Amino acid sequence: MVEASRRQVIVQKYGGSSVSNAEKIRTIARKICDRARTGVGMVVVVSAMGDSTDELIALAQAVTGEHVNPSLREMDTLLSTGELVSATLMAMAIHSFDQDVVSLSGQQAGIRTDATHGSARIASINNERLTRELDAGRVVIVAGFQGLDEAGDVTTLGRGGSDTTAVALAAALKADRCEIYTDVDGIYTTDPRIVPTARKLKEIGYEEMLEMASLGAKMNPRSIELAAVYQVPVLVASTFEDVPGTLIHGGEPVMELRRAVTGIALDKNVAKITVRGVMDRPGVAGGLLRPLAEAGISVDVIVQNTSDDGATDFTFTVSEAEAQRALELIKQQQETIAFRDVTSGGGLAKVSIVGTGMQNGPGYAATMFTALSSANVNIDMITTSEIRITCIVKRDDVPAAANALHTAFELDS
Repeated sequence: MVEASRRQVIVQKYGGSSVSNAEKIRTIARKICDRARTGVGMVVVVSAMGDSTDELIALAQAVTGEHVNPSLREMDTLLSTGELVSATLMAMAIHSFDQDVVSLSGQQAGIRTDATHGSARIASINNERLTRELDAGRVVIVAGFQGLDEAGDVTTLGRGGSDTTAVALAAALKADRCEIYTDVDGIYTTDPRIVPTARKLKEIGYEEMLEMASLGAKMNPRSIELAAVYQVPVLVASTFEDVPGTLIHGGEPVMELRRAVTGIALDKNVAKITVRGVMDRPGVAGGLLRPLAEAGISVDVIVQNTSDDGATDFTFTVSEAEAQRALELIKQQQETIAFRDVTSGGGLAKVSIVGTGMQNGPGYAATMFTALSSANVNIDMITTSEIRITCIVKRDDVPAAANALHTAFELDS
């Protein structure tokens, strides 16, 4: 690891919607040049243009056939090309404004990962090349979402991986800040498309942001975890609107963050699976869920009810996109784990209140449940953490639930 230059270094990241066409790329390139000419060292991470990742996935499916899953190794190599296109085009645009610049792949930027194709994790970053280019006065454009494993194969970091790339580079370079530019102008108390009175937060702590990101807010949870571990301040702001964004950091809370509840997180992509009549004995829950973990399916809310006859009903939630696959994996276990039947249901959502202030006082669950009852919203399941209370409700009830909670916890003002 090479010690980065002592001058100010900023890592920026631009998402796919920000670099979706040549005009947008040139607009961003001009802004990058203006910033670089103030003497700031600039490292810029870019995502693939627009919907190009989805188009590459569709193309892979077309050449392999509907019932054949493409090799994950080959898919990683294919999908990594989308970010390379964005990086090289951005470098060309910046060069056209007479600014010295270089584009780098994840491999050239020194990003090393494990060998989990499709959802690799960053193992280390050798910042020697990055530091050398910055010291030479160049803007450095890095293709996000990708790295190289120990076998020399290209890997990708999963959806939203460019956020993770940007924060990881900022940590490796000891950058002053990581700036995430996207199609929203910051982090709101809840989704403003659902709650018109939602407010943009000036600042938010890592802990609260991690909970909100995990529940669907506009950030990759892995990037927030990295930012918290390495204390990287992260600004989330609009690419094309010159308005203040939201700073995610670990400093002392400001007045706005002293509210018990900081925001209402919403996730409308939820399904539940119920396994009925499972014998209540040690190891059953682990046995049921282990194949799902091995298949990369995340399980969230879990509820278990034991009856007098020693049997139990075991209910858990997964993303709706994974529900059918999870259901089939559970059914395949009936020969080794006895249960009566298994059912699944979709059309659900998670509605959560999030805030570090909830650790220090009672009554937040009661307020939440009362507000939902007043809005005629029925609660299906409940789960909690130290700074979050989540209720599973019908997806159609999300607008009523979100508005009721936003008002109940005085987030409107």
